[in-house]
Order: sequence, then structure tokens, then C-alpha cells
Amino acid sequence: MRKIKFPTAQTVLLIIAGLVAMLTWIVPSGKFNSLTYNKNTHEFTAIYSEKSVNLPASQHTLDSLNIKIPLEKFTNGDIWKPISIPNSYKTVASTPQGIIALIQSPIKGIIEASDIIFLVLFIGGLIGIMNYTGAFDAGISWLASNLQGKEFLLIILVTILIAAGGTTFGLAEETIAFYPILIPIFLAAKYDAMVALACIYLGSSIGTMCSTTNPFSTIIASDASGINWTTGIAGRLITLGLGTLICIFYIIWYAQRVKKDPSKSVIFHQKEAIENMFNSNTNKAIGLNNKYRLILLIFAMCFITMIFGVSRLDWWFLEMTVVFFVGSILIGLIARINEQTFVDVFVKGASELLGVALIIGIARGITVLMNDGQISDTMLYYASNATEGMNKGLFINTMLYIFGGLSFFIPSSSGMAVLTMPIMSPLADGVGIGRELIVNAYQYGMGLFAFINPTGLILASLAIVKVGYDKWLKFVMPLVIILVIFITIVLTASVYL
Repeated sequence: MRKIKFPTAQTVLLIIAGLVAMLTWIVPSGKFNSLTYNKNTHEFTAIYSEKSVNLPASQHTLDSLNIKIPLEKFTNGDIWKPISIPNSYKTVASTPQGIIALIQSPIKGIIEASDIIFLVLFIGGLIGIMNYTGAFDAGISWLASNLQGKEFLLIILVTILIAAGGTTFGLAEETIAFYPILIPIFLAAKYDAMVALACIYLGSSIGTMCSTTNPFSTIIASDASGINWTTGIAGRLITLGLGTLICIFYIIWYAQRVKKDPSKSVIFHQKEAIENMFNSNTNKAIGLNNKYRLILLIFAMCFITMIFGVSRLDWWFLEMTVVFFVGSILIGLIARINEQTFVDVFVKGASELLGVALIIGIARGITVLMNDGQISDTMLYYASNATEGMNKGLFINTMLYIFGGLSFFIPSSSGMAVLTMPIMSPLADGVGIGRELIVNAYQYGMGLFAFINPTGLILASLAIVKVGYDKWLKFVMPLVIILVIFITIVLTASVYL
């Protein structure tokens, strides 16, 4: 009997898109009114179901709309997206998404996600150039010899650094650049590719889940709740530290098992294919000469420049893409790659990540379906009503699962914050807890589900190594269960202490 294979990431997302399209025929369409601040005219624009109205940008306007957010949060740029107006939900004419809309959704998603798609393709081009120069092989050979017997330090270092990026400035989509670089290093350390995936993806997930200064999560959610973003930061720091430790111990436990017995790997049957894919030859010693050192330095500077630009200079995908493009050219010049060869190698490298780029676009298409079907606000409305009359312990844990569930439909942290916080945060007042706990529940709920959320980044990350979603679930579910128990204890304790 032929064994049934788990479908590819693209097929999984298309199945989900089909289910979401069906939901638009079942779930009533509805909308909250929204409010946007226009910094050029210094006015608010309120969007109602059939019209838009300009209103004075004043605290009186906010109070009249029952929005408990200080005016300066809008005028200083902290809140730049439209926010939902509380108690304004109305059903609207149904807009079910049919076969044509379903077929169009991946294309629309690819168009909407073109910025990150181009970043991914240019990263692929840079990786192709690096592989061609031989500098990667030299650097990996050097690292493998110097870490011999202490390979576990690599797990600790990578996970902590990426978690730090996640908690401070929301390092997430940018981590896609790290997989082709770090996977050969972990393979050279006698681990499997799942260890590298785990260090990067789990590090990013636990960091963003316990965001401290992340402007796309903690700050915008706190602002949209009408509180200072530093409120509750001590608890988030403690949760970040303990959560990161749990992830590191779990990864090391798995990595040591694989190192002692490679057959324990959840992707053991792909071992040879993955090693060939990443040109892993751990027995080949390659000298690290000065030319290779300079190439590796420029390569590292691309990432340092990207991180600095995103965290300090408000850079986004355009600027990040330019950094990798310029880095490719500089490395090509140093390696003296002729023009024809450079173009061929760059294009081939980009094509290696084309599947990843398509996954990102298809996932965005699911969001397009929900927006066009107008069911996201309906989900939010029913979720906000579900907690009525609960005691505070049950309430805060219910909020955790509500935010986790909503993140399937709204995987963007900033999008989730501005849509939900004006509606959800006032519910804390009714049960006698601080609004910062709603912010925590939002972060933890989104973060926990991000470990497995197929509409998030995980499928794109898995596609780089061609690892199935089922293999990832087998690896990560025990950790997710541990973290759910941990976060439940943290949230329950926080409302009673």
C-alpha cells in the first residue's frame, strides 16, 4: 500500500484559503467603524459604513467616541494605522468570496507581499554569490574545527541573539535570510537542519511573543490600549528570560539526541538530501585566507547594517533589499566574478528561494480573502462578547486563546493591535485587572500560535529546507504544550498577585 504523503506548504495554504472562502459564506459580514489620524491636516478621519467624516484632532473627539487613548499617541506617530471604534460594530451586506475570488487570492497576495518577496529573492541571489566564492565553505570549516566539543554553545548563542532581536525590534520576516547561512554551520556541528530551524524560528517566536521594546507589538498595542508601553515590562522581561531558557533546553535536548544517534532525527530520511542541498562537507578542510575573511566580513556587515537600519533608521523592505543587492555586488567585485557569471549565479540563487516567496504571497492571499469577505471584524466582535461575566482568572486565559485564534486570521502583530486593543482593552476594567495584562495576553496568544500558525512565517521557513509541516509539528508540539502550561501559570498568577 502506497504511503500517503503530507501535502506541500503551498497546497496546505491553498486548502486553508478554500476553507476561509467557505467561511465568508457562513460568517456574517460586519465592520467596526474606524478612526485614522492625518498628520498633514491634523484631523481625524472617521470611516463609517457608507461615508467618511473629518473630525477635529482633539481629546474631546476621542472621548466622544469612547476611545481611551491620549491624543499625543496619534500626533507623535505612535499609532499610524486605522483603529477600531468601540461599540460601533454593524453587520453589512454579505460579500462571500466565490471560486473566482479564491483563484485570484494568491495572485493578489503575491502583489501585496511584493516587498518581502523581493527581499527574499535578493537574499537568495546573495547566498548564491557567497556559495560560488567558496567563502562559506571556508568559514564553516573554520567554525566547525573551533567549536569541536562545544557545539551546544552555537545553539545558545543563536537562540539568545535572535530572541533579543525579536523582543526589541520585532525580528521576524528578516530571519528568512539566516536559514541558508546557519543551516550548513549546524550540519557541520553534526546536528540536523531541524536544530538550525529551531534556533532561528523559536528564538524569533519567543522574542516577539515576549516583546519588550518592539514597536510593532508592545508599543503599538499599549498605545492603542491607552497605557504607557513600559507598564508591565518587568513581567514581560521575566517571562522572556524563562521562556527563552525553556526553548534552549528543549533544542539542546533534541540536538544531543540527534548527535548521539542521527536516526532519532525527525527528518532522518532527508539527511543526505539536505546535506547535498546545502553543500555540507564536514570532512573537507578549507583554508580561511584573507580574501575569504573580507568577503565574510562584508556578508556579515549586510546583516548588521540591516538590523541597525530597521531598529534605528525606520528602514523597511526596500532599504533592506538594497543592502543585500549592494553586498552582492561588492562580494562579486572582491571575488573577481565576471559580469555574465555574476548575473547567472545571482539569478540561480534567487530562483532557489522562489518557492519560499510564493508561499509568502499565498499566505497573504488568505488575508485578502478575509478582508474582502469582511469577516475579520465579525470574528473580533463575537470574541469580545465571549468573555462577558467571567472571573478574572478565567477571563485572562480565555483572552489568551482568543488572541491565538484571531492571529490565524490576522497574523500581523501591528494589524492585530490596532484592530483589537480599542475593543478588548476596556474589558479589563470590567473585571478589575490592568490593561497591560490584555497586552500580555495579546502578545502571548499570538506568540504561542506563531509556533505552528500556517498563515504566519513557519511554512516559508520550512520551505527553505524542504521540510514538511507535519515534521515540524512532530518536533515542536511537546514544546508548545510546555509553553502553554507555562504561560497559563504566568497569566493566572499576574491577575491575582
